[in-house]
Order: sequence, then C-alpha cells, then structure tokens
Amino acid sequence: MGVAVIEDIGLWAVLAIATALAGAGVLPKQNITQHVMAALLYFTAGLTIAPPLLKRLNRARWNFLAAISPVAYIVVVLFAYASLGAIFDINLVFAAFLAGFAVARDRQLLADALQSLHKFSFAVFIPVYFAIVGYKLDLSRTFSFTMLGITLFAACAVKLVSVWMGARLAGFRGLDNFNLAMATNARGGPGIVLASVAYDAGIINAAFYTTLVLVAVLTSQAAGAWLEYVLRKGWPLLSDESAATANTEENAPVTPLAA
Repeated sequence: MGVAVIEDIGLWAVLAIATALAGAGVLPKQNITQHVMAALLYFTAGLTIAPPLLKRLNRARWNFLAAISPVAYIVVVLFAYASLGAIFDINLVFAAFLAGFAVARDRQLLADALQSLHKFSFAVFIPVYFAIVGYKLDLSRTFSFTMLGITLFAACAVKLVSVWMGARLAGFRGLDNFNLAMATNARGGPGIVLASVAYDAGIINAAFYTTLVLVAVLTSQAAGAWLEYVLRKGWPLLSDESAATANTEENAPVTPLAA
C-alpha cells in the first residue's frame, strides 16, 4: 500500500507539471515559468504543509462546524481547496486529491464523516464519473489494437519486472514476488482518472486515452483474477502471513471442544 501511495503521489506531481505546461501554452513565455511553479508549489504545499495545519484546525476549540457537522466541514475543506486551485489555475482534480490526502490524515476524528461521504460518493458521483468516461470512449474510431498491445505489454513488463526486483531486494522470495507484482500492476480507478486529466488537458489524443483506459481495466481484472486463483488454490498471498497464521494456531489455547 505504501508503494502504491508513493507511486500515485509521484504520478500526480508529474501530471500537475504537465497540465500546467499544457495550460501555459496560451500564456506569454515569461509567464509560463510562473504558472508551472505555482502548480508545483500548490501541489508540494498540499502534501507537506497543509495536512498538519488542517489537523490542528480540525481540533481547534473554536471550530464549531467540525464538531457540529463533520460532513459539512469536510465539504467546506474540499471547496476551499478547489477555490484556491482555481485562483492559481490548477486542475480541480488535483485540488480534490490533495483535500482528500489532507483530511484522511485525521481519520480518528473524522472517521464517521469520511465513511458517510465515501458511501455517498460511491453511490452517486463515481458511477456518474465513469459513465462520462465511457461516453468519451469511441472504440469504433479511436481504438488501435496495435497501440493497445504495445502499451499493455510495455506497461506490464516494466511494472512486473521492477516490482519483482524490489520485492526480492526487500527479502521476499518465490510466489510472494509475483503476487506483489501482480497486485501493484493493477492501474484501477486512479489510472483512469490520470488518463482523463491528461486527455482533458490536451496532453494525449483520443486514441491513446482509449488505450490507457483499457489498460487500466485489463490490468485490474488480471490482478483480481490472479489473486483469486491463488486463494482458490489455498496458497498464501504472502508466506509471512501463512507463517503468522500457523504460529497463532499453535499458540492458541486448547478448548475442551477442540480437545
């Protein structure tokens, strides 16, 4: 999970710079650097400075909104991030990402509110978003089997080999390495969101957008199918987990029924 989070943050940072450069195409040359630096500063501050400040604000005695209606408070925080992003001409998807990153640092206080928003978002906004993604796809005109094959092979090869090597250096062996590689190879929803942001910013064309969305879907399905196969076979996803389970069972007290 830590590797996936760090990877996502790195990708969002790179995409923030790329979208800033794409948006700066209509600006005078002397303002392009300022526009890119503003995007980079916004993103960096959102990852480092804003979370601890927001955590203090969450627990401030005068913050009556957080105490009375945590859900409303989280929505206000989201709008504040979006407003600040709009001022600096930052893509609002980055603002939402950073707002979620900051709010999630204080799960102890806002756990119930986050769970409520999570359920509502998954029931309403996320289906609508993916419906819009599907509407943008035109497989009859923008689909290239060759592009999909090359991109899928390259993306999977780089991810599987790099994660396998990293897992081996971390001390994992055998099937553990491949399970970790397959799990992290799934692009999932974040991969589709990143592709959509890049497409809307004009960084990629329609054909490559279609390819990236399909790669995200196929790699996610492949990861789920593989991990389900491993579990059906009774193999451990990680050997350390099986060892820990065995030790727990050995050390468990013997009940009269078990005896």
